[in-house]
Amino acid sequence: MELSALRIFKAVAEEGSVTLAATRLNRVQSNVSARLTQLEESLGVALFHRTGRGLQITAEGDRLLAYADRLLQLADEAQAAMRPDQQPAGQLRIGAMETTAAARLPKVLAAFNRQHPQVDLVLETGPTDHLLDGVLRHRLDLALVAAPVPHAELEQQPVFAEELVLITGPAHPPVRAPQDVARRNLLVFRSGCTYRRRLEAWFAESGVAPGRISEFGTFEAIIGCVAAGMGVALMPMEIISQRKLGRTIQVHTLPPAVAQVETMLVWRKDVLYHPARAAFAAALAPAT
Repeated sequence: MELSALRIFKAVAEEGSVTLAATRLNRVQSNVSARLTQLEESLGVALFHRTGRGLQITAEGDRLLAYADRLLQLADEAQAAMRPDQQPAGQLRIGAMETTAAARLPKVLAAFNRQHPQVDLVLETGPTDHLLDGVLRHRLDLALVAAPVPHAELEQQPVFAEELVLITGPAHPPVRAPQDVARRNLLVFRSGCTYRRRLEAWFAESGVAPGRISEFGTFEAIIGCVAAGMGVALMPMEIISQRKLGRTIQVHTLPPAVAQVETMLVWRKDVLYHPARAAFAAALAPAT
């Protein structure tokens, strides 16, 4: 099994299309198709279901993808280790919570790009659980997630201290306890978000039932709906301050057990040598 074949398989799996994978790899489509077929024949299994809407990975393909990620990462690590003076280069896959990406990363990424122009930054946003899974499965090189991080196989570096606040419509009276917003709708990120778990736990521990729970894909949508009076939400104060939203929403402070949360930079302990990752971790170190 050649590493080049695994790179082609991985690209097809991630793109869901031979055509898109060929474009990404700068190969002709017929070559990608042929190499994929050869790999399937050598393994004796179908790695994809061919449908009119593209390719859908099979259970066997999904298992191989986990191994491919590990093998390709190890190969890249070994190559880099043979050149210890090598400057950071290549692709660096970063995961971040959406609010962290918006409030904390723009200046960091811009400065990193100026200092390390040979590094190709790829940013993926999502809730903490999704990002942790990405690092554990070698889909991401590192991620910025909310503490706590209950995974012994991950290194952790604290980088930001966030204060979470409850936001409501602009005319809402002061909120000191969940009873003050009882039966209000909760506007939250999708499942797997640590901030969402904190908000739901705050209600549950007080024995207060919220109204409906509505999921959103972006913090802008959450803030806009809060301002329109649709419900309440939990949001980092940094986002509110940077966007000067004081006139459109009301901000309510919360008990420290709910409000105080650390953002952690995490990566796999068993990936020992990764110059671009080390450089990015160093770039965030002054923020600790």
